[in-house]
Amino acid sequence: MKAAQITAPRTIELVDVPEPQLDGRPGFVKVRLERACLCGSDSPMFAYDLSDFADPGVQRHLEKGPLLPIDTQNPYPLAPGQSIHECLGRVVESSAPDFKEGDLVLALPNSMAGLCEYLVTPAERTIPLPEGVVSKEEILMTQPLGTVIWAFRKLPSVLDLHTVVVGQGPMGLLFTRMLSQMGARTVVGLDKLDYRLEISRQMGATHTVNVDREDSAATVREISEWRMADLVVEVVGHQTGTIEFCLGLVRNGGTMLAFGVPDQTHYDAFPFADFFRQNVALIPSVGPDPQPNFGLARDLIAQKRFDVSPIITHVLPFDNVQKAYEMFVDRKEGAVKVVLDYEK
Repeated sequence: MKAAQITAPRTIELVDVPEPQLDGRPGFVKVRLERACLCGSDSPMFAYDLSDFADPGVQRHLEKGPLLPIDTQNPYPLAPGQSIHECLGRVVESSAPDFKEGDLVLALPNSMAGLCEYLVTPAERTIPLPEGVVSKEEILMTQPLGTVIWAFRKLPSVLDLHTVVVGQGPMGLLFTRMLSQMGARTVVGLDKLDYRLEISRQMGATHTVNVDREDSAATVREISEWRMADLVVEVVGHQTGTIEFCLGLVRNGGTMLAFGVPDQTHYDAFPFADFFRQNVALIPSVGPDPQPNFGLARDLIAQKRFDVSPIITHVLPFDNVQKAYEMFVDRKEGAVKVVLDYEK
């Protein structure tokens, strides 16, 4: 079968690899992929020069960060199929009683290795999807929306709160929509890119701020009538600055949700004394339970109660995966959510 493989920094190629098999294992499904989409947590594997990790001065904890375990001395090529994990396809073989040939499913690949024509996943990491009610691209958003739902399960009610979402990429935009629909008094979307701020307004932001041109703290102070935000959601990650930035937007006794994936194991510059004196609650969110969280996300999208369509900006054939990564990582051509179509 065909798979995509990262062979060097910012270089991904199509290769031939053996097709995976069930091999008699009970409780598994084999899926032929039809769609997959890129996520910010996939970007480092493509965009970073992983050879740098051979230098002890830049070593980071790879097992629990956004990067998958690699040979730091000789990282390239990566394993075929890495890195993508938001995948939709059709069951072609099943040893699980709840799935049969022909079922459309959300399939969560092992080791984020979804850049391939076929994959085998356990039934507990496979979610049945409806057909015909929305597009395949929209129902694929079950996976990212499910991670947002998992985060909201950790939060108190957002009804009547002043809220801020730092970062209006795909995940930030889903947070913006969810906060708007759950009754937040204000939803302020912050980003550096005007086209994403325009989509933020489509997703329900009451206010938007370009952080490169406007004073974010002053704007939040004015909107909240000098209280500052009750809840600030950080959806950038991959650097240490935005957590401190969020602390400057949240009120005393407020809440910060850390959703952006960290690269570093330690945030040495974090102003702990300010965090301490403000009595801020800091809540991390990663790794949702697939069945309840993705199941609810699927239903919200399929029932057309949660519109994800504004964030789906590009659909490219699977064999154009190099361009897809470049568009997504470099934010070219107004890219937000970039979907790969395996059927083309």
